[in-house]
Amino acid sequence: MVEFKVVVNDTKNGKSHQIDVSGHHANSLIGKKIGDEVDGIFISLPGYKLQITGGTDKDGFPMRNDLPGMGRRRILLSEGKGFHANEGGMRKKKTIKGNTVNQDIVQINMKVIKYSSRSISQLIKKDDKKEESKEEVKEEKKEESEKKEKNEEKKEEQ
Repeated sequence: MVEFKVVVNDTKNGKSHQIDVSGHHANSLIGKKIGDEVDGIFISLPGYKLQITGGTDKDGFPMRNDLPGMGRRRILLSEGKGFHANEGGMRKKKTIKGNTVNQDIVQINMKVIKYSSRSISQLIKKDDKKEESKEEVKEEKKEESEKKEKNEEKKEEQ
């Protein structure tokens, strides 16, 4: 099952938010390219429009928008993403990932193009609360079942 860490850059506030995306929402991002617009519903941000700006694969190699495809390639770089020269005119051969999202990508960087009436931090907090409440319910059920087992053991001993 595919899972991505999506980093959403809120250009109005200058803040970035990290959101974990998995399941069918993550599958909908596969095949998208850098520069494509994505509906925010896939990242649990309804009402937002986001643009893919880059990302990294499982081994930390950056995606580059001018390299087509999904694979890695060693290319000669003089500037841009993946290489910053110390001296003018310096070039170096570096490994870079293509511009298309696939299963090997771990992190996807996005920026907000169209905003919703609700802020990103409010929407993220709601999702966190839902996950926490689900975990609390599971823990309560476990505790209740353990209590029942202890009571049954006591009854059997008597």
